[in-house]
Amino acid sequence: MATLGLSDAERGAIERLERDVIRPSMDALVILELSRAPSPVLEKLAADYADKGVKLVRIDVDQDKLIAAQFRVQAVPTVYAFYQGQPVADLTSALTEGQIKSAIDQLLSQINVGDGGAAPQADIEPLMAMGEQILAEGDAARAASIFRQIRDMAPDDADVAGALARALVAAGEKDEAESILASLPPESAGKPAVARARAAIELASAVPAADTAGIEKRIANNPDDHEARFELAGAKAAAGDRDAAADALLEIIARDPDWNEGAARKRFLQLLEAQGLADPWGRGQRRRLSALLFT
Repeated sequence: MATLGLSDAERGAIERLERDVIRPSMDALVILELSRAPSPVLEKLAADYADKGVKLVRIDVDQDKLIAAQFRVQAVPTVYAFYQGQPVADLTSALTEGQIKSAIDQLLSQINVGDGGAAPQADIEPLMAMGEQILAEGDAARAASIFRQIRDMAPDDADVAGALARALVAAGEKDEAESILASLPPESAGKPAVARARAAIELASAVPAADTAGIEKRIANNPDDHEARFELAGAKAAAGDRDAAADALLEIIARDPDWNEGAARKRFLQLLEAQGLADPWGRGQRRRLSALLFT
């Protein structure tokens, strides 16, 4: 992080981060606790794991606000694990001693503390899974923060870029998501993670209506007003209501599968692609579509 133009206090905070977290993490697993008060559980575990190369560092988010901002701290405590200068896990959601201990054991099994080797690619997998879980739970901003960190670790990984783009879309940062995908090399365009992110961007392009009552009234007056139902599906998808969006699109397909050159079916498949091919919800919706088209 550049220090030009910073105050002495801010420069000192950055130097402490470098001294207390980044450098020690070159040959140790550093648990960084960003909080307002020390955690007795973390202190206990740090003592228990000290002989295994684990160190605990706490930063007071009220005193070191620049560092808190750098890590996009939105709730305290926020806890990260660092190895060789990079965050390798977000432990914030590990609430109990057992959960934190399990996470540390998993990390120690994947890295070679003190060996001086680069952190293995496998370290990305738990972070990716955690980011996806947090995104699914609706905390898009925090998920985006996690995926940004992973992208710093694996800048050429299209799967990471796609995940970050989807989180940004969910957080309302569609332009940044588009910029990230545009920066990818041409050979990444066909990757499922990138296609999924592009589908999410397309769905988000429909501005969610503040009040869909007017659209719903048009449909009530004319159930074959497919344009109104299509608008309703777009508004529901943009608002994150995938069930209502799917219902509206399937109703159009049931009434007129060829309407507007199959626009409803195309949008429906786009909705499924944005959820991911392995998503259980998507598999169920595909069965609904098949039942309409082939029975």
